[in-house]
Amino acid sequence: MAIARKGWVVLDCPDNMELARFYAGLLGGEPDVEQDNDRWVELTTEDGWKLAFQRAEGFRPPRWPSAEHSQQLHLDVYVDDMEEAERQTLALGAKALDTDDQGGTRDFRVYADPAGHPFCLIRASSAT
Repeated sequence: MAIARKGWVVLDCPDNMELARFYAGLLGGEPDVEQDNDRWVELTTEDGWKLAFQRAEGFRPPRWPSAEHSQQLHLDVYVDDMEEAERQTLALGAKALDTDDQGGTRDFRVYADPAGHPFCLIRASSAT
């Protein structure tokens, strides 16, 4: 029997609404600002992920790859069409970190969200 249940994945960032809008564009859903709390924005995606974005003063983004400024956490998201997903993800404001899929032999590409958190687009066909 599990001790706990999944809750929120919380990402620190300098602009919580900007990052919530980025992930809403990537994963679906609508950002929800808690009343009287401008430091916290929640997003429940169309498929049930619960992400929260916490404004952190003095935020320093992770660097990928870097042992000195490790990523500490990253999200993997599945896509059906890698090229189209990449185009749309970059248009939302992501930054490409490692998109060399080695001639199609690697099923993922690495990006950073607008606050610098790494995440991967992964071909859905490789998830089976």
